[in-house]
Amino acid sequence: MTDLAPNIIGAPSSTSDGAEGAPSDGKSKALTGGRFDRWTQKRWFLPLGEVVVSVVVALGFMLLCTHISVNPVTRIGQVSGLAKVQQYAALVGIPVLAVLLFLAYRGTLRYYQVAQRLVCAALAGLATGIVAGGVAVALNGTPWGLGGQEGDPGNLMGMANDMMRHKGLPGVYPPLFPALLALWAKVFHNGIAGVGHALKDLQLILSALVGPMAYLGWRLLLRPFWAMAIAVPASIVFLDPIRPYSHGSMLVLLPLLAACFREIRRAETLSTRSTVLRGIGFGAAFGVMFLWYSGWYLWAAPGAFVLALLLFPWRRGRTAVKRAVLFLGTILFTAAVIGAPLLYQLVRLGATTKDRYAYINTYIDPAYVLGWASDRAGDLTYHNFPVSGELAGQTGFSVLLLLGVGIGVGLGLRNIVVRTAGFVLAGAWLLRFWFASHMEHNQAVQLYPRTTWIIYYCLIILAVLGLMLTYQRGFGWIRGTLKEVAPGRAARISPRAMSQLAAGLICAIALFATMGGSWSANRFMPSTNPGVEDLGLDALRAHQQQLDNGKCPKYSPDKGKKACKPINMRLSEYTFEPDKGRLWCANTSGETRDLVCGRPPEKN
Repeated sequence: MTDLAPNIIGAPSSTSDGAEGAPSDGKSKALTGGRFDRWTQKRWFLPLGEVVVSVVVALGFMLLCTHISVNPVTRIGQVSGLAKVQQYAALVGIPVLAVLLFLAYRGTLRYYQVAQRLVCAALAGLATGIVAGGVAVALNGTPWGLGGQEGDPGNLMGMANDMMRHKGLPGVYPPLFPALLALWAKVFHNGIAGVGHALKDLQLILSALVGPMAYLGWRLLLRPFWAMAIAVPASIVFLDPIRPYSHGSMLVLLPLLAACFREIRRAETLSTRSTVLRGIGFGAAFGVMFLWYSGWYLWAAPGAFVLALLLFPWRRGRTAVKRAVLFLGTILFTAAVIGAPLLYQLVRLGATTKDRYAYINTYIDPAYVLGWASDRAGDLTYHNFPVSGELAGQTGFSVLLLLGVGIGVGLGLRNIVVRTAGFVLAGAWLLRFWFASHMEHNQAVQLYPRTTWIIYYCLIILAVLGLMLTYQRGFGWIRGTLKEVAPGRAARISPRAMSQLAAGLICAIALFATMGGSWSANRFMPSTNPGVEDLGLDALRAHQQQLDNGKCPKYSPDKGKKACKPINMRLSEYTFEPDKGRLWCANTSGETRDLVCGRPPEKN
């Protein structure tokens, strides 16, 4: 693999005119020999190496940052902590990138190819390891996780406590994370008494693992460079350390859907045994993810359903149809069996569950999908967020992103990843405006602002694939030109030059990962702006929660002033208040609330 990996592994590659060619296996054609090459040629060795490297870097870096000793409640302490995180990132990253650059310029091609795979995996882990490390700094001195015992963290602790008391979960919340939280608390933190401490552990661990999860998901379809090019920015942008499991599932769902559609398209080439085994594997993955966090299935469903109908081999003969039906049937059956507990709750209660929680993202222009303010909006209001750009309100970044999307769709409509991202985007777009357009009449939000994330994610995917396809077509054109200029001579671009280009771009993405990771972590530093509810409020609450001995945490701003909030061991899942049939408006108060939300329609 001497180029930037333009082709999707296992999918048909494209010629310069866009026609489908032979499948690409993603394997290097370099000559092999010796013990090193014998190991690296084993089918499982390098993929396992990528998994191990990515996970070890992510968790190892987060654990390293837990040893940073600063006062995170003061701004100077926060700055010093963020600087130490960057120092660690440089000490880890610079030697690794130096080795990659050396191999690109002086090493053998085979060694460079192996190093590139491992470095890309490491950078995916380092990106979210930096965010998790920054959150560890923000929580230095307190055993509590983001949020303390309030808000969504308090609800999650209540669910876990109910599980430990052998009670069922009310409502339709996915049960797998609360179950993991309960198990972690029992094993490492003495059960119910330590569920809040267990939540901190899982917030840090799962935040660190979001990058590896996204990267390894895209490695099902893309070569290392392009998998990293999607995973690194997407992981940093969408990572929510308070609930890292939710967005991690979204980042994995899209590549998993694309890989599933790839199998449908080539179903006739598979044996019955292979079809069933693959169906069980995909079904198990979808079922577990459904129990982990199910919300993204709703927004992806319309586009995925239409694309499945279009890709189904209706006209390829009886064998192809039978294999595809067997594959899809096995997936649906396996996923339904695993996801049965939550499916039952959705069928029983889903139609009666109304989301009436309105906040800043329900007040802004619904066509804006390139940013998120959350209900911890700070000083932001729908009057100053989002910032209006220069071209019909669109910023330069928006225009460049959409340009990449257009190129991706234009050059890669035969590409299964382009199709998957495009159809999911279109389906989520239509659902978004369906729910938003009925919001006033129904007095229900139905979580439609969350489509922002999956639409934005699809745009990032399409833009990166646009770059990939531009590279592919551009160098295809150059090769064709070289053949015309020098017929009979080998028309090729030096593999060494391509290795050097790829190494340079990897260095640039590494720099983005460190800068973006620090930006993300900085948002969750304990709030130093009294009276303003920003994202730092959750870290501040962790420093305002009592310890087991009744005292305040080490760096609590309440020490010597007033007692910290007492520990509530009777936390339980939130109870459903009587439905008043109207929106509950956050980020507003008094007369502003009436101006923003109005009143429900008068009943005749």
